[in-house]
Amino acid sequence: MVHSRTTQRRRAVILGLVGVVSLSLSACAQSQRGTDNSGSGAVGGTLTFGAAGAPKLFDPFYATDGETFRISRQIFEGLVGFKPGTAEAEPRLAERWEQSPDGKTWTFSLREGVKFHDGTDFNAEAVCFNFNRWYSQTGAGQSEAVSQYWTDNFGGFSDGAKPSLFKSCTVKDAKTAVVELTDTTSKFPDVLGLPSFSMQSPTALQKYDANNVQAQGDSFAFPEYATKYPTGTGPFKFVKYDTANNTVELERYNDYAGEKAKLDKLIFKIIPDETARKQALQSGDIDGYDFPAPADWAQLEKDGFNVAVRPAFNLFYVGLNQRNNAALRDLRVRQAIMYGIDREKLVKSQLPENAKVADEFLPDTVDGYTPDVQKYTYDPEKAKALLAEAGVSNLQLNCYWPSEVTRPYMPNPKDLYGAIAADLDKIGVKCNAVTKPWNGGYIEDLDQGKTDLFLFGWTGDYNVADNFLGQFFGSPTNRINTGASPWGQQLSDDLHAASIEPDKARRIEMYKDINKRIMSEYLPAVPISHSPPALVFNSKVKGVVPSPLTDEKFAPVSKG
Repeated sequence: MVHSRTTQRRRAVILGLVGVVSLSLSACAQSQRGTDNSGSGAVGGTLTFGAAGAPKLFDPFYATDGETFRISRQIFEGLVGFKPGTAEAEPRLAERWEQSPDGKTWTFSLREGVKFHDGTDFNAEAVCFNFNRWYSQTGAGQSEAVSQYWTDNFGGFSDGAKPSLFKSCTVKDAKTAVVELTDTTSKFPDVLGLPSFSMQSPTALQKYDANNVQAQGDSFAFPEYATKYPTGTGPFKFVKYDTANNTVELERYNDYAGEKAKLDKLIFKIIPDETARKQALQSGDIDGYDFPAPADWAQLEKDGFNVAVRPAFNLFYVGLNQRNNAALRDLRVRQAIMYGIDREKLVKSQLPENAKVADEFLPDTVDGYTPDVQKYTYDPEKAKALLAEAGVSNLQLNCYWPSEVTRPYMPNPKDLYGAIAADLDKIGVKCNAVTKPWNGGYIEDLDQGKTDLFLFGWTGDYNVADNFLGQFFGSPTNRINTGASPWGQQLSDDLHAASIEPDKARRIEMYKDINKRIMSEYLPAVPISHSPPALVFNSKVKGVVPSPLTDEKFAPVSKG
């Protein structure tokens, strides 16, 4: 999903992101927002963080949700990581890597002295065990709803039913693993920084039968490893998930090979309601929480809390499923919906300060973005005319919005849905509201194509066009079901061709051309906005570095 080669322009972008972070975490003379949290602080104690939703499970390979990944980032590490506060890849469990001239063979030199939480060694055998585990999924484990990050990034599995980007992993010696790919790709090795591709203990994976995923109707049952025994190399290790009290408890891993965590314990308390999270912070029940409502930022600062603002690296969009409703297969209908949503008003009234309207499906910091796309301003009369031209009247859509979740791009789904539905009602499009918990049916219904219109979005994994466009439209069977249109397969093919194009300049031009066609000829969904989300902590919490990838690590964090 992501390109790996860093250009001078991208370096400038990343430096810019660092500058934003530095600005947001200093300048306390102007505002409490982003007060410098880099002080060393006290060692020990427990930090309790308010999470917006429950984790799906604790095996990051099978995860797709941010709440699972937030916890995974504390327990696990990958061969690749990201520099704090940026989207730039850097070595983590691999000290360095080399690629062959054709880009298909990658040699990873591994850190020595690293142990998993069960005391077993991290080495090249463990690396290849993990790669082969991912590649050899069978049955329910191959479902896109279960192994989505593998299927999105690597394709098929060892049964050969579908092509795979992965070919093999070979142990050269204890500290050297060689990974072979079937094709050149710009994704590698940055993609290995995703939580899904974290290194997990082969011993624990085998002991607790980690691959034993079973389909149960429209959902899946996961083995005990995924719910009770996640085992990584990170600075914190898993203790328990107390479902009665809605808490996940981690503790410092004292044999961690890097700088030890300062906290004794890290607790994630699940509080789905944002107002309840704010009240818990104010009462001292928690030390911080994610995604404070933008309208609350100023008051939280006045009350002495630190609001740490992340750089915007996301997209909020309205998905239009073309499979279920024939009317949505008509470009004029999709354009009418685009013209019928007052995105400018939505951004100003519902989203954080410095959020901006999205004119396409890429943030403007990503190579491949182009301002030369067809623009859509709010024009309800034009929307009505397009619907009439298409012969569509009294259009009714099953419109989905998620509950029990707050996403960086979607701080209050209910209010965002209400504003969008009200706008569409004015042009004669009626929304029949369907709401389900994010991890309690919403994602499953999207994956199964049950929607007509839905709220969704994406926070970038790293700074490359394919990570956005490939995620949205890289497969004709995506959540938007572009395969229901005659151009769906062509769009997928064009995105693949751009992703594997070895010439950087040519690849960028290919993405620019694709962006133009997406916004003029295809319009498979409605891009709404890019938002700078935030975290908030009490004044005793030090060491938080806000990440554009929501990749915050708690190991350096302390309570003064």
